[in-house]
Amino acid sequence: FRPPARGFQCSARGCRAHRSAGGALVANVLRNGSVLLQWGLRHWGPPPPRPSAALRGFALNCSWDGTYTRFPCDSVELGAACRDYLLAEAHGSVRYRLCLQPRYAPPRPAPPAQCVEFRVEPAAMRDIVVAMTAVGGSICVMLVFICLLVAYITENLMSP
Repeated sequence: FRPPARGFQCSARGCRAHRSAGGALVANVLRNGSVLLQWGLRHWGPPPPRPSAALRGFALNCSWDGTYTRFPCDSVELGAACRDYLLAEAHGSVRYRLCLQPRYAPPRPAPPAQCVEFRVEPAAMRDIVVAMTAVGGSICVMLVFICLLVAYITENLMSP
């Protein structure tokens, strides 16, 4: 468990925010590959008229468009006090669709689910590629210097 991220605001440099059509659900896609979902009940309509139709919790359903991808949040049940959920390891270059639906006690019908779609940038992979390119370039430069040094020694210091 972790403490809730109350008042979290997505900064332009550190993450990208994606809102559902109704505005109740926000997916904050962070640069480290995790996704913080936040929601509020005021966008789902008026509160229930009777206390017997109280909020029981939320159902979170996920789907993705990608190959060889497993995403462990299909049919997650969340408590009534929950207002955020952290997906710690989302896969890069995969299109996600997350839907959240409040669950009320009968006889109140469940309002429609709020859905948000987003794609996680493969930031970690990009950093690895940049690092590997830098190391590979350094190795190539060192090999060129070694070859030039061997050629110089062979040409000038060795007797014919």
